[in-house]
This record gives sequence, C-alpha cells and structure tokens, in this order.
Amino acid sequence: MKEITSFRVAVVDDEENILETVSFALRREGYRVDTYGDGLEAWEACEGALPDLAVLDITMPRMDGLELCRRLRSASEAMPIIFLTSRDEEFDRVLGLELGADDYLCKPFSMRELMARVKVLFRRLALNRGAASEQEDALQEVGSLLLDLNRYQVRWAGGEVRLTVTEFRLLEALARRPGHVKTRAQLLEEAYPHDTYLTERTIDSHVKRLRRKFVAVAPEFEAIETVYGLGYRYKPD
Repeated sequence: MKEITSFRVAVVDDEENILETVSFALRREGYRVDTYGDGLEAWEACEGALPDLAVLDITMPRMDGLELCRRLRSASEAMPIIFLTSRDEEFDRVLGLELGADDYLCKPFSMRELMARVKVLFRRLALNRGAASEQEDALQEVGSLLLDLNRYQVRWAGGEVRLTVTEFRLLEALARRPGHVKTRAQLLEEAYPHDTYLTERTIDSHVKRLRRKFVAVAPEFEAIETVYGLGYRYKPD
C-alpha cells in the first residue's frame, strides 16, 4: 500500500472556490492533488495517468461528472470515486452510484467530512489488500461463480466480470452464505465497514449495477434475488 504522500487525488469542479478549498484540505492531509475545471480537461489528463482517487462534481461544462465517471470506470474498476452533488440532484446522484461511484456528498458539505470519506476509501483498499494477502488459497466457488479474493477478480461460467471494490465486497458477502437473506443494513456494513455515511438506498444502486454486469456476460443470470421488505440473497445455480 502506498504512503499517503504518494496518493494522487483528482478534484474536478467548475466552481473555483471549491477547487481551492478542497485541494488545500487534501494537501494539508498529505495528498498530492490535481485540479480541473471541467470533465473534458480532467479526462484528457487522466487518460495518460489515472489518479488514485477522484472527487467529481456532477454539473460541469463540456463533460459532466456522470460521463467522466463512466469513462474513469471503463479505465479502472478499482479507483475510488466520490461525487459532489447539489441537494436537488437526487436522480443524478443515484445514477452516479449505478455508474460506479463509491460515495457522494451533498453541497454545501463539511470539509472534515470529505476528508474523512477520502481516508475511509483509502483505508478500505488497504484492508482489502491486506486481508487477501494473508490467504494462500483465496478462491471462493459457488456454482458457476468463482471469486478470487487475492486479485479481486470474478468469473461466471468461465467469463470474466469486472467489478469495483464495493461491488466485489457486496457480491462476496451474498455468496458467502448462499440462500441466506442479507438486509440492506448488513450489506452496507460489508461494503463500507468503517465510518459509513451512506443510506441503505445505496445498496439498491450497487445491486442493480452488479446484475447488469453479470447479465452482460450471461443473459440468463438470476443469482442475486430480491427479498422484498428484507434485502437480497444469493441463489446458487
């Protein structure tokens, strides 16, 4: 795991005061920071070298945060992404999570809270890699599903399914006990085990994206089952 001083964070927002205050707070915590005033400028820079984490506004000129998130996710499933949104952008916020964002904050937000969430996402990556490295045999197989806990790779009936860290944690939590119902609160704890600030609706967005990714590989996929009023369960084939 990198030292904090080597982590590079991209902050993308068309409001100059937000770029200045967020970048100042991140640098004070020891991170290297790159700032961009719109999504296209950020994407052109990130194509050459992806940051370790991205903080994105949604409404921006030339390329909005949703499209930038989509492109960043196509380049890396593992990189943490945080959205900054207005309180009246609920639809866009949910869509952002479905596109693969890991977290979001509504404007105006507390700088202390943003710094805490950045640290949580980096800590999750460290914990995940540390736990996996302690396991010699880190393969988990449930029917057609194969999880590689060391490499965070997933295969379904031999085909690769690319997941974010959050999606992987959710899937592993469900597949660990096939047939058992996991509530949204339990899954939220599995996906965000430390200092979570998100609501249970976040889980619905991630599950929707999980299903979509598996259906793209296997159209008959129905292994993640909704238990109405309770949560979700993994139904082995």
